[in-house]
Formats: sequence, C-alpha cells, structure tokens
Amino acid sequence: MSENAPVDSPVGSSSSTKRKPMVIITIGMAGAGKSTFVQRINSYLHSLDPPSPPYILNLDPAVTNVPFEANIDIRDTINYHEVMKQYNLGPNGGILTALNLFTTKFDQVLGLVEKRAETVDHVILDTPGQIEIFTWSASGAIITDAVASSLPTVVAYIIDTPRTTAPATFMSNMLYACSILYKTKLPFILVFNKTDVQPHDFAIEWMHDFEAFQQALSSHRGTTDDEGEPTYMNSLMNSMSLVLDEFYKHLTAVGVSSMTGAGMKEFFDAVEASRTEYENEYLPELQRARAAREQTLQAAKEDSMNRLMKDLAVDRARNPDAALHDRWDPEAEEDADDDDTELNIIDRSEEAWPGQYIDVTKMRRRDDEGMTWPRPG
Repeated sequence: MSENAPVDSPVGSSSSTKRKPMVIITIGMAGAGKSTFVQRINSYLHSLDPPSPPYILNLDPAVTNVPFEANIDIRDTINYHEVMKQYNLGPNGGILTALNLFTTKFDQVLGLVEKRAETVDHVILDTPGQIEIFTWSASGAIITDAVASSLPTVVAYIIDTPRTTAPATFMSNMLYACSILYKTKLPFILVFNKTDVQPHDFAIEWMHDFEAFQQALSSHRGTTDDEGEPTYMNSLMNSMSLVLDEFYKHLTAVGVSSMTGAGMKEFFDAVEASRTEYENEYLPELQRARAAREQTLQAAKEDSMNRLMKDLAVDRARNPDAALHDRWDPEAEEDADDDDTELNIIDRSEEAWPGQYIDVTKMRRRDDEGMTWPRPG
C-alpha cells in the first residue's frame, strides 16, 4: 500500500480494496427506541461527506410505520394480519410465524445484500419489538448465523436509559444482554439510548465500580424488610453483580440520543472496533466449525457410498440379468417444477416502477383492516 494512501474513517473504507460492509443487528426491549435509533444512524450516515447510505432491512412484520425507508421490508413479503387470520394466531404468534415464513426466503435476502456489498459500508437490521421473538426463536438464530457467516456482524443491544435507573431494572437488562452475547457469540455493543432524557453516566459507573452499585442498591426502596435486613432480591442482585463483573470488563458501552443524534460518532467508532474483534475471534471459530462440519459430512458420504456399492455388488451377483437393464437415461428425465423460482423478496433500492413504490411513512391499506377480532370472554 502506498504511503500516501488515506486513512480509513470510522464509518467507511477509502482503501483501494473494498472491505465487506459491517452488519449491525439492533436488538432491545419493546420501547427501547430501536426503530428511532435505526432512523438516527441512517440520517447520520447520509449526512457524512461524502454520504454513506446504509442498506436497511426491516424484520418487524407488525409495525405500521417506520421512520426510515427500508431497502428490504418483511411487510412486502408477508402479510402479518393474514398470517394471524389463516393460522388463528394472536399478535406474538403472528409475528413469530411471519418471521419463520420470511426466513424460508432468506437466501434471496442474502443474495440481494451481497449484490450491494460493493456499494455500501453498513447493513442494518431492525428486529421486532418483542425481543424474545428474535433472540430465542429458530428463525432469529438462522438469520443471525446466516448474516454473520457472510459479513462482519455486530449486535447492538439498545437500552432504555431512563428506565434503568432502578438497580433491579439495570440488572435485568445486563443479564439479558449477557445471555444474548453468549448465545450469538458475536461482537456486542451496549447502546444506552435516550441520553437526552437521562445521562448514562450512572450506568457506566455501576458497571465499572462494584461498590457504587452496592450503594445504589442499598439505598433503593424495597431492598430491606421490616426488620432492616436485606431481602432475597437484594442478596440475589448483589451476587449477580459479582458474577457480571467479568462480563463488564469485555463489554463496549456507548451512550446515544436518537432524538438529538448525540453519541453517533462514538457508536460507529465502536462498530469499527468490533470489525477487528469479528475477524480475530468469531471468524476463525466459524472457519473451524465449518471445517469440522465438512469433514463429518464427507465421512458420512463416504460411508454411505461404500455401503451402497456393497449392496449393488450383492444385487448384481444375485440378479445379473436385471443389472443390464438398470441404466439411467438422462433424456427421460423431466425437469421438476420448482415453486421457489419466482423471486419474492423486494429490494426497494432498485429503480421503482409505477405502482411499485410504497411510502412507508404513511399507514398502508390492508385488505383486512376492517376486520373485527373477537375478544375472549
């Protein structure tokens, strides 16, 4: 590389060899501000000089409006209300089933993303509001593993900062973040959102200073019983804070405001640092797992082939005349009908044609929007 080559910026690559785009999977509790956060980082990337528009995927089939224009929208493929109607499901079951159906076409999504890999620096996934639907479902694991096996990936766990000022709520968020980290094994960023309402300094202090969290816990209401003794919940959170101490040491945390845009630069600095972590830790482990799986599959194929050849040898020895007629005629084969030949995933970044463009900032009309759903009781 030339000595005069420009240095890479935190949110893009200016080197001669185009790096793969960084995938950001946004996960968080309902109401944490995931979609607003995606809108803010989308706006931030558009405001750069030169602009670096991301490639956005909306994976929430039940959302009515999104504050950004998604390149691929699950709602263009799956009708959430129709899924509820056809499968007799409630809201959460409808979201889960819609995501499962969309996952069956995710190879097409990856194909569209890889086509744009040379022109974008970031791919952003906005997940459903119900966090457990994505993090603990088979479809969420398939999507995460499929994306992470193709492109550098980081998980951004969005936290509602004003609602974590209570030690119990803070500890619940940290435990959930820890479980997602060890489940995905991907680079992980804690994003304390809504810092314009509540600064996240207290959370950083609690993560790095065990005694500060103990003091906050002891002064909080409900941590002692009528006799002044620590309650069971107080003792449990004390123990959990000790367990999570090692977890905090290897965790990146940033504070952002999706309303004002504060902290966006720090967030993308953390994203770029996660690229190195992905290449040094996750990718080698992925390659080892692939090699072991391929070796196992190859051994199984060889074993099956050996047993087949032995069976054929025995059959030919017993029926020599029948073996003469056992020949494959390629001209007699008919092409099997493939129901998946039609491309069902819509890429909105392609040139729009009349009637194709949908303004996602407005509520879209649904065929069953006038339906009255029965209520229990």
